[in-house]
Amino acid sequence: MIKKYILFIALSTVGLFSYGQNADKAKALLDDVYNKVKSYDNIYIEFQSSLENTEANLKQETNGNVTLSGEKYVLNYLGAEQLYDGKKVYTIVPENEEVTIEDVNEEEDNVSPSKMLTFYKTGHNYKWDILQNVGGRKIQYVKLTPIDSNSEIKSVLLGIDTETKHIYKLIQTGNNGTKTTITVNSFKTNQPLSSTLFTFNEKKYEDKGYYITRN
Repeated sequence: MIKKYILFIALSTVGLFSYGQNADKAKALLDDVYNKVKSYDNIYIEFQSSLENTEANLKQETNGNVTLSGEKYVLNYLGAEQLYDGKKVYTIVPENEEVTIEDVNEEEDNVSPSKMLTFYKTGHNYKWDILQNVGGRKIQYVKLTPIDSNSEIKSVLLGIDTETKHIYKLIQTGNNGTKTTITVNSFKTNQPLSSTLFTFNEKKYEDKGYYITRN
């Protein structure tokens, strides 16, 4: 019986040590991604997004693109354009000829495009996951589990290109069974940008007859 306990403790110790190493490896890779992202003046990403929930018989796919510079961004997604100038968010919907202007609550703003590449820095446990070969690229996955037990997110898988240290894919699974997948099709850095790219021209939309609301 004593020998069994000793064997159990030994195996448990090896398992915990291995888990700790995997967590450290995962965090080190994520730190590399974070530092790489922060080194760029700006980033342009073209992506494909899919939303799937088998139980609800829901499946939706769409493409989009986003330009990021610091906290500022311009996002084109689902037929709308969203612009953040560092103070306010402007959502422009051409189909409805409508613009919505909102202040940003930094404490609640956890999912903005400017945080898409760095959200994992806090609030998660990390685990080293599978390695895939995608068209000759080595994609290492890291699994993130929210520390908050009340989180609506069950887990997030981040696929990272081991050579460029860029995020290739994000797979988020919700507690309700909904799976959201974002695949990066193009990742460009330090592009020449217009000086007015992150400036909202209200008069332009007033002249077009757009309805402008402020929240």
